[in-house]
Amino acid sequence: MADDVVKSLAREATKMLPQEELAEVKKKKSHLFIGIPKETSLQEKRVPLVPNDVEVLVNNGHEVYIESKAGGKANFSDNDYSEAGAQVVYSAEEVYRADIILKVEPLSYDEIELLKRGQTLISALQLPVQPKNFLQKLIDKKITAIAYDFIQDKDGRLPVIRAMSEIAGNTAILVAAEYLSNANHGQGMMLGGISGVKPTEVVIIGAGAVAEFAARAALGLGATVKVFSNNTSKLRRLQDGVGCRIYTSTIQPKVLETALSTADVAIGAIRSESGRSPVIVTEHMVKKMQEGSVIVDVSIDQGGCFETSRMTNHSDPTYEQFGITHYCVPNIPSRVARTASYVLSNIFAPVILQLGDGGGVDHCIKEVMSVRSGIYLYRGMLTNKYLAENFKLPYKDLDLLMAAI
Repeated sequence: MADDVVKSLAREATKMLPQEELAEVKKKKSHLFIGIPKETSLQEKRVPLVPNDVEVLVNNGHEVYIESKAGGKANFSDNDYSEAGAQVVYSAEEVYRADIILKVEPLSYDEIELLKRGQTLISALQLPVQPKNFLQKLIDKKITAIAYDFIQDKDGRLPVIRAMSEIAGNTAILVAAEYLSNANHGQGMMLGGISGVKPTEVVIIGAGAVAEFAARAALGLGATVKVFSNNTSKLRRLQDGVGCRIYTSTIQPKVLETALSTADVAIGAIRSESGRSPVIVTEHMVKKMQEGSVIVDVSIDQGGCFETSRMTNHSDPTYEQFGITHYCVPNIPSRVARTASYVLSNIFAPVILQLGDGGGVDHCIKEVMSVRSGIYLYRGMLTNKYLAENFKLPYKDLDLLMAAI
């Protein structure tokens, strides 16, 4: 009994002594090996990382391999990347030795073959342009794949889609201005307004980010703008975004036809959540438009919202039908590749830094929502329910996979 009392008093005395403070255990930084191959698509001129951000990554202990001429179409030289600390290599095979492959466009069939087992791929997904067995090949190679068009910020928005939509909206108006001018055999009109002259009329179909920034650009130049969409909440948000009251309407065929008949420019900015964009403007409506007016169908990436639209390219961007100039080039941001590359790099560089600071891809998937939201394959397991249903492949919940690790 006396021994028990002594032991109890000793324990109480120990509690009174100064205790060591438990320091937070910091995650070990991970050294990342990043490969940037040259884009092989004829339409793609962007590069995912600009030299300034490559320098930041290298200074943080990461290794960057970039294929020679990868930044050339965005006017970044091999020397720019070399001076930033990247290793410039002269074959795709050398780039694909990296642990993380960073691309703008989805992989081509030949590029899929270059992937090594267990790599991490960060690129666009764009399923409509993928080879039939695209997902199965990535699954077979146990790839962890992050679609940057799925990456969300803390507010649940898609920063890459938003940024590219801003560029597409602004650029669509600048393109229309070019084709209204004499320089491109247009009517010789200035897009906008000038004192004493009737302003240019612009009709925009859609009310998302592309439409908002097209409206801002057109209004800034002095044009009159009419926006059509069946989503009234988006129309209200667009009104707030442009900061002034503009003409808006739901899509009523007769009202739209009347607006198009006097329009100088029509912008197609309808985006479908899945599948083809709906055809809103019929061939009959296009025939009613003024000769020499311009259509810029930004929706052509998903098939186009004008019945007369057919896909063109940056080398041969326009054609005429019923006297109307049609500009139907997919991937409009690639037209301003340097600006678009800076925008992409502003998004990718912080994500890669998070991967490194968080101790690698696996740790980041667990804890960083922006990375986690973009995952559609984890170590060869399909984790995106929509893709699984679409391709009739087995699906595993990413949360359950993370809990098991």
